[in-house]
Parts: sequence; structure tokens; C-alpha cells
Amino acid sequence: MPISLGSAFIKNFLGKAPDWYKVAIITFLIINPIVFFFIDPFVAGWLLVAEFIFTLAMALKCYPLQPGGLLAIEAIAIGMTSPEQVKHELVANIEVLLLLMFMVAGIYFMKNLLLFIFTKILLGIRSKILLSVAFCLTAAFLSAFLDALTVIAVIISVAVGFYAIYHKVASGQPILATHDHTHDEQISELTRNDLEDYRAFLRSLLMHAGVGTALGGVMTMVGEPQNLIIADHAGWLFGEFFIRMAPITIPVLLCGILTCVIIEKFQVFGYGAPLPANVRQILMDFDSQARQNRTKQDIAKLWVQALIAVWLIMGLALHLAAVGLIGLSVIILATSFSGIVEEHAMGKAFEEALPFTALLAVFFSIVAVIIDQQLFTPIIDAVLHIDDKGSQLALFYVANGLLSMVSDNVFVGTVYISEVQAALTHGIISRDQFDLLAVAINTGTNLPSVATPNGQAAFLFLLTSALAPLIRLSYGRMVFMALPYTIVMTLVGLVGVIVFLEPMTGYFYDLGWITHHSLKAGAMLSSH
Repeated sequence: MPISLGSAFIKNFLGKAPDWYKVAIITFLIINPIVFFFIDPFVAGWLLVAEFIFTLAMALKCYPLQPGGLLAIEAIAIGMTSPEQVKHELVANIEVLLLLMFMVAGIYFMKNLLLFIFTKILLGIRSKILLSVAFCLTAAFLSAFLDALTVIAVIISVAVGFYAIYHKVASGQPILATHDHTHDEQISELTRNDLEDYRAFLRSLLMHAGVGTALGGVMTMVGEPQNLIIADHAGWLFGEFFIRMAPITIPVLLCGILTCVIIEKFQVFGYGAPLPANVRQILMDFDSQARQNRTKQDIAKLWVQALIAVWLIMGLALHLAAVGLIGLSVIILATSFSGIVEEHAMGKAFEEALPFTALLAVFFSIVAVIIDQQLFTPIIDAVLHIDDKGSQLALFYVANGLLSMVSDNVFVGTVYISEVQAALTHGIISRDQFDLLAVAINTGTNLPSVATPNGQAAFLFLLTSALAPLIRLSYGRMVFMALPYTIVMTLVGLVGVIVFLEPMTGYFYDLGWITHHSLKAGAMLSSH
């Protein structure tokens, strides 16, 4: 039955999003100008922030770029902020945008190496506990130098590949050179008895890896986008950022690994399922055949990517250039020595990062509203005037953590570090206290946010991937499986902020490992 033009407009609006969601967004767009012009701009600003957080929390219903972008456009149109202020925020955070545009794309061209590494880990370790720890630690190490979203994308690619191998075998398709009727009987038995165990095995590994990206991502300035924003405001380079976070991040990492061992050993919260023996044999046969078919050119590409990985780590550790520019160099080197010279072949590398880059630009538009309307100023002023510095740190950590559980941690981190920077500029806090608060904000946005897919981009990417329904990984199951990690990481992080942060920072000052004299921070202060 043909529909009217009006119905077509309504159906096209936000596509497949539920009707109630579409009505909610339209209602927001109608209410905001009324509140702004006739009630109170301050109230309208807070309403906008709540609406934007709602779009982030409902990311599974509709990607936040469209509804959040409509809210941001309206906010600029009615005067809640200005295009100049939005541009100022974008320019101030250009390194983060470059990180997303070029670093994620650069790692796309190193996927062969990363796939090779994770394949060897999966098939080379028979103990499920050791395998889980290996996946968690490897993801943590990679996320300390690469974007966490890229790392989880690689791990998903590995899991999809392994599941595809199983699926072909289970459906009777020959994938091995030596395929016989005896093997067909094993396939039938495998299909009946091992499917659920295999799904549970993959679910647990992916969740361990996802948590690993959070454990490693919090440690360095390039692990998560908000880390780079915080480091930029504070004027910290790679080494200093790592050392400042260490009093919290090292204990959290150790306790996170211990949690991994315990939940695997006692098979709780959906963990502990081993790789079925029949499946392992099929995967090893396939890997052996793939190794035999690997050409000299393929081997040369792996060596080139390994050398580029060394350059990447050295470039980031020594801060030889802006992170995004190092990512651009990875793109150039990896494509040059891998024979990728067609434009369409390179374009695929940018598909994963650019939607999130656009969403980040919308984030900064909302941040511009928060700054112009001074929404967070009363709250942060109240916290900053608390005499007990330890209480200040704990409150910042908890506030960031709670918001990051339901919202995106990039958004939360950007807002809070901007307000604390303003407090430093106006002499409300000292440089020492600013440094401590910056650590509390970074760890607060990274650690408790593992509670839900809303807070961690890597978790959300996993949940919305094509693999999730294949292995029966739903939103509720992901929250349940993340629960032990959430409790341990949040509490250990809070103890670290209260007990260890200030004494260890003073100790590092005495050793000369960290310093007040940040050129960027000093320049920012002198400019005001």
C-alpha cells in the first residue's frame, strides 16, 4: 500500500529507530527553544546536556551522531553557543581529531600482523586461564600504544575468522585439503555438542580483551581519546602521563589480571568455558594450511609491519610528533611497502574512525554550550572549595565514573578537564592540585566506564558488531560479564586516588621523574 509524502518524511526521519525514540527527539527540539527564551538559559543548557547523554545511552537504538547533531545545530541556532566557540573547541583539540582520523586508519594496514599475533596466542596456549590472561594482557599492551577501538576491532576480526571456519565445517563445506567421510562424522558430532561451548569460549575471550583495552588504555596519553585531551590541557608528554597515572593504573592492572584468573578458575559470571577439542583441531588444521599457503610476499608484509610497529612505539614514547601525524606516517609506510596504492583500497581504512570523529565534533559543540552557559561552574566550584584535597579527588573520581557509566567517557573527560583548567587559570586551585585532579578525571572516566557499553567505545563496537549475535552476546549479558571487573577496577581505582596518588606523586617529584614546568601549561597560564 503506497504511503503519503508526509508519512515518507516521518519514516525517513532517523531511519529504523523506534517511533518512541523519534518522538522523544522531536520533543527535545521543540522544548529547548521554549525553555531557553522563556524560562532560563541555564536550565535550558542542563536540559540539552541531559538530552545529549540520553542519545549516548540509547546508542544501540540510533547512532548518536544524528540526534546529537540535531540538538547541537539547534543549540547554535538559538544562541546557546556560537560557531566561533565550537571552532575554538575543535582547534584546541585538533590532536584528538588527528588521532582518530589517522591512527585508527594506520592500524588498519597493520591488521595482518595483529591477526597473526592473536592467532598464535589462541592456538598456542591450551590452558583457558593462561589464554584469558594472555588475551587481556595483549589487549592492554596494544591499547597503551594504539586506540582501544582499533584493538578490539582486530580481536573481533580474529574471532569472526575463527567462527567462520567453524561455521563452514559445521555446515559440511570442505575447507581442508584432506577432507574425508570420517571428518564429516566428526563435524556432525561437533555441531550437536560443542556449539554452545564454543560460543561461550569466544564470549569470554572477547570480554577479557575488551576489559584489557580499558586496563591498558587508561595508562597512556594515546590509549583513549580523552586521555589525549587531558594530557593536552596539562601539558604532559607520553612518559610523564604514564608516570602520573602509575599509582592508580598499576594496582588496577594487577587486580584486573587477578580478577581474570579468579573468574576463569571458578567459572563464574559466564566465564570458564574451554575451547572444545574438536574445534581446536579444526582451527589448527586450518592454520596449518594457511601457513603452507603463505607466500614470500605475505611474509615480507609481516616483517614490514613489525618494523613499523617498532617505529610506532618509539615515536609515541619519545613524542617525536603529534600522535595523529605518527599515525599518518604509519599509513604511508604500511601502504608503500605493502603495495596498496589504489584510492578505493585505502578508503576502507577510514570507515571505522570517521563516524566517531564526526560524533566527537558534536561532543565539542555540547562542550561549547557548557562553557558559554557555565553549567558545571557552580558544581565544580563547590567541590574545589572543599578544604580536604583527598575528598576533592575522590569526588571527582566518583562523579566522572558515574557519568561515564551512562554516557561517553570522551564527553565526560572533556567537560571536566576544561572546567578544572578554568579553575587553575583563575587561581582557584594550585598547579599541584590541578595535576592530581587531572589524574582523578582520567582514571574516573576510564575505569568505572567498563560497567556498560555506553561508556566504553570498544564495548559498544563489540556489541554492535556482526559477531555479537553469532555468539549470543547481548547488552544484558555484557553488563553481567563486566560486573566483577567493574567492581574491582572501580574500588581499587578509588583507593588508589585516595591513598596512593598524592604521596606517590610527591615521591616522583623528588626523583625528578615528573615536573611542574610544562611548557604548554605555562604558556596557557601566561596567556591569561
